[in-house]
Amino acid sequence: MPILDVKKDVSYCVGSFGEGLDHPECVTWGSDGYAYAGGEEGQLYRINVTENKYEQFSQASHFVGGMCQDGSGNLYFCSGNKVYKTNSKGEISEYSSGTSAVPMVGPNYPAFDTDGNLYVTDSGEWEKDNGRIFKISPSGQTKIWSEALQTFPNGICLSSDGSHLYVAVSLNPPRIERIPIDAEGEPGNPEIVVDMPNSVPDGLAFDSDGNLYISCYRPDSIFRLDPTGTLEVLAHDYEGTLMAAPTNIAFCGDNLDDLLSANLGRWHISRYNIKASGLPLNYPVI
Repeated sequence: MPILDVKKDVSYCVGSFGEGLDHPECVTWGSDGYAYAGGEEGQLYRINVTENKYEQFSQASHFVGGMCQDGSGNLYFCSGNKVYKTNSKGEISEYSSGTSAVPMVGPNYPAFDTDGNLYVTDSGEWEKDNGRIFKISPSGQTKIWSEALQTFPNGICLSSDGSHLYVAVSLNPPRIERIPIDAEGEPGNPEIVVDMPNSVPDGLAFDSDGNLYISCYRPDSIFRLDPTGTLEVLAHDYEGTLMAAPTNIAFCGDNLDDLLSANLGRWHISRYNIKASGLPLNYPVI
């Protein structure tokens, strides 16, 4: 398919909303019917995607990265060198800072499996190759799950059957990998899914047909990888205005047919009309 220019194909890209958000890196869909995003100065935003309105409902101490929600309406988010948890009232508590031997350096993105285990990428430091993936049990016990992908592991998502964790690896070389998860929940050897030369892959999301969507911090693009392995540019903004460093993506709305992307480079959320519905996320009750 041809590259879809978000400036010209208005039937494809509906537009943007949430003007005034402070450089959001993440957007996620919650179990409570709201989307959520975070800000550069620690703002936590709750978004009504139907009315295109948002509110700041809490304030963290540091820049907010990736986030996800459990089935009880608690939001988990990466900020500073820790993972935090906040309830619907905005009351924040620490959820994990790593292990006693290996503290988190740069936690980036969390994702739940069906059993309530929280996988968290720790990207480490840029070009220092010290990234890893932690796993936090429902009881809060943290362990190092995998150190196989060290070159800035970023956004993650689970396959529809929970058998693989897909990881956007941003550096050296940029690529998408997947890690098998065995019956005991332990990692297998990573497998390269697709190489992403000349890009910085950041966010991942599956649709219900098995297509994998890949948002890139650079260039300002979203790619789609179909189940046969064909990679195509879904949307690109050469001006970097409507799409501006699209870091994380999420299928939102009652029917999960509203694809949203956060824009770390600007102050809004972008919305796309792609005629697809997302794979539902896991919302375990913790």
